Amino acid sequence: MSQKTTKRKESGAGGGDGMAAGPTAQVPPAGQPTGPPPLRLTAAAAVAGLEGLSIAAWGVTMFFGGSSDVLPGFLVLALAALPLLAAYGLRRARQWSRGPALIVQLVALPISWNMVRSDGAGFVASGAVLGVLALAGLVLLVHPATTDALGINRTAA
Repeated sequence: MSQKTTKRKESGAGGGDGMAAGPTAQVPPAGQPTGPPPLRLTAAAAVAGLEGLSIAAWGVTMFFGGSSDVLPGFLVLALAALPLLAAYGLRRARQWSRGPALIVQLVALPISWNMVRSDGAGFVASGAVLGVLALAGLVLLVHPATTDALGINRTAA
């Protein structure tokens, strides 16, 4: 911007709308909290993002694994979009993102249980990590600080 335009905006001149000079305050939409998201919400976004990136990495290995059938890899890559989208929404404190993030955590629990009960040591370790992430994600997503930060009304029982 040029100096002339900057001075005009700072002084409030040129509009004649009678508004006070100075920067205008941004008003958040109704129901959207102000300020930085709390640590629990950021941690929930990190858990969902980590799960999404793990699913995407698995899809990439399936897609480019040398098999002539690339459809399963493509489907796994498409599936990775859900937790990644949820992580994006949670990081920006969007109310809609809690539902997809909860679904991902609830689906991850039985998958991790089956992995832990398998024979391979790699599957057992991966299943344990997935289970811990899923439980941590559930706790973070239902915590009152998270629901308050997302603008979700809690009913008193």
